[in-house]
Amino acid sequence: APGMFIPAIGYPDNQHNPLPDTCTFIRWFQEKRFSVLGELGLQYEGKTLADPDLQPYLAICERLGIVVAYHTGMSFPNTPYTCCPKFRTHLGNPLLIEDVLVKYPKLKVHLMHMGFPWLQETKAIMNVYPQVYADIAVLDWSRPVPEFYSYLNSFMESGFGKRIMYGSDQMAWADAIPLSIKNIEDAPFLTEEQKQDIFYNNAARFYNIRD
Repeated sequence: APGMFIPAIGYPDNQHNPLPDTCTFIRWFQEKRFSVLGELGLQYEGKTLADPDLQPYLAICERLGIVVAYHTGMSFPNTPYTCCPKFRTHLGNPLLIEDVLVKYPKLKVHLMHMGFPWLQETKAIMNVYPQVYADIAVLDWSRPVPEFYSYLNSFMESGFGKRIMYGSDQMAWADAIPLSIKNIEDAPFLTEEQKQDIFYNNAARFYNIRD
C-alpha cells in the first residue's frame, strides 16, 4: 500500500544485515525503494549516530533530504541479558548526537521515543536544532499515563507542539495502537489543534507528505 506507508531501511535489522554500500544506498533511494533511514537502533549495538561507519550515509541523507529516524531513550527490562549484550542505557541520551547535528546542519533527524527519560536534554537539543523532531512512540501506551502526560506536557509548555509526532511502535501488541490513540485523545492539556498536529500535521510537514 504505497499510498499509506513510507518505506524505510532499518539498521540493525533482525538478521543483522549490514547497510548496503553507499552506491546501492543512493540507487535504492532513487528507485523509491526507501525514503527514510531508520529505525537506527544503534544503541542496541553499543553505538550512537556518531559512529564512523554511519558518516558516509549521513552525508548522503543530508544531501538528498532523507530523514534519519533514530532510536533514543530506554528499552525493555533485561535488554543486555536477553538479546543485546552491547546495549547501554546512557547511549540513548539525545545529547550524544549533537556533534552529528553540527557536522550535518541540514540533516533532518527524527528522535524516536522523544528521548525518554532525558527530558531536559531532549528539549535542549530541540531548542538549538530546529531540524530535529520527536515522536511519542511506546511512551503513549507502555508508560503509566500520568508519567506520559507529565513528560509530553513539558514539551508542549516549552513550545514544541509543532514538532511532536504520533508513533506507536506496537511491535507485537495489537491493542497498543488504539490505546496510544486514546491516550492522546483523552489528554486534558491538549487542544484539538494540538492533537491533530501530533496525529498528522507535524509529520506531514516534516516528511513532506502531500494529500
